[in-house]
Amino acid sequence: VQLVESGGGSVQPGGSLRLSCVVSGHTYGCACVGWFSQAPGKERKGIATTNTCTRLTYYDQSVRDRITVSQDSAKDTVSLQMNNLKPEDTAMYYCALTPMEGSTCVRPYKFWGQGTQVTVS
Repeated sequence: VQLVESGGGSVQPGGSLRLSCVVSGHTYGCACVGWFSQAPGKERKGIATTNTCTRLTYYDQSVRDRITVSQDSAKDTVSLQMNNLKPEDTAMYYCALTPMEGSTCVRPYKFWGQGTQVTVS
């Protein structure tokens, strides 16, 4: 399984970025794809999780009004649209994939991308 993120960069406060995660090589019927952020010196935290079958998405309360996750099944891509970016959003952003057991995502996430850097200043 391989996950490759792209779309990071530098942006001014109030700007937007769209991160993409191309997923390949998994054979799970349904899976969870999560987006995580890790700011310098801080622990990694989950900001969104989406079910690849139902497309039901959970958003972390701290960012739910500023982010949107979408899927393009034809391109095996899960995207994270981030709007009204703030300096505190500066972090490395990772996507990850894990299978499901029933309706629950298997934790910890099994497969990770290499991350893409977002800098807001």
